[in-house]
Amino acid sequence: MSFDYSKLRGRIIEKYGSVRGFSEHTRIGYPAVIRKMAGETKFSQEDIMEWCNLLEIELVDVPLFFLNESSNA
Repeated sequence: MSFDYSKLRGRIIEKYGSVRGFSEHTRIGYPAVIRKMAGETKFSQEDIMEWCNLLEIELVDVPLFFLNESSNA
């Protein structure tokens, strides 16, 4: 199963200007952010909570940003 993170990427750009800019505020850093956004590694619950806080995403909206299944699966 793969996920579409385009909405998440859009929020990152909206709030931080770039994925690299956003990654400077995370505990995991740029390479790990890129791997998660590419679907190479999974998001932990801690990641999701941290990113929601940084990106001002309400918990009820988590599925829209983190659980949107890719139609290319």
